[in-house]
Amino acid sequence: MNHARRVLIVEDDAHIAHLLRMHLRDEGYEVTHAATGDEGLRLLENDTWSALVLDLMLPGVDGLEICRRARAMTRYTPIIITSARASEVHRILGLELGADDYLAKPFSMLELVARVKALLRRAEAMAQNARIEAGAVEVAGLRIDPVARTAQVDGAALELTPREFDLLHFFARHPDQVYSRMDLLNQVWGHRHDGYEHTVNTHINRLRNKIERDPAAPRRILTVWGRGYKLAGGDGSGA
Repeated sequence: MNHARRVLIVEDDAHIAHLLRMHLRDEGYEVTHAATGDEGLRLLENDTWSALVLDLMLPGVDGLEICRRARAMTRYTPIIITSARASEVHRILGLELGADDYLAKPFSMLELVARVKALLRRAEAMAQNARIEAGAVEVAGLRIDPVARTAQVDGAALELTPREFDLLHFFARHPDQVYSRMDLLNQVWGHRHDGYEHTVNTHINRLRNKIERDPAAPRRILTVWGRGYKLAGGDGSGA
């Protein structure tokens, strides 16, 4: 059993929580359950977790706020939202807040376990890649350190969410290459969230607000009409 793989379940339905705990433990995960949003948030903030399985409708703090708070932390925790809210708007909102995956209730326990495994494999691969690519990347006036997970633009420190950092780091490692929104979902988010490509637009806009002198006339992250986006490999000055 790999005790390093620790999963936090935040779910107020005792039956669902029991089944999730049983299936995940059968796969060798160490599982902790919180039945309220307040308890889940406390556990999330005070410990380190390999993955978070998060319901939206919770007593106390709701799941979307927990997701928002998780993505404001410096450490990255893969998040799967599970909810009876199957509407498109909640799926999109959850992804835009930084969730990695979304399963609508009722769902297959085996499918959820498979998705947890996939997220953990991806997180481990990203950590390994960061160790391999330990050197800082410098391009377009940006400096990105994948190990310390820090970034600067024109010498000024950037405050980035974990997902924004991953997106910017991906662009910086592939300057002047054009990627569609689906390409970016596959490479940065790690899943083909068909129909949710607009979450890429949201993150692109947030990055532009942080790294561009004039976000309305970007010089670094450029839109290539009909194809996608690219990071211009120049100095970012537009000169």
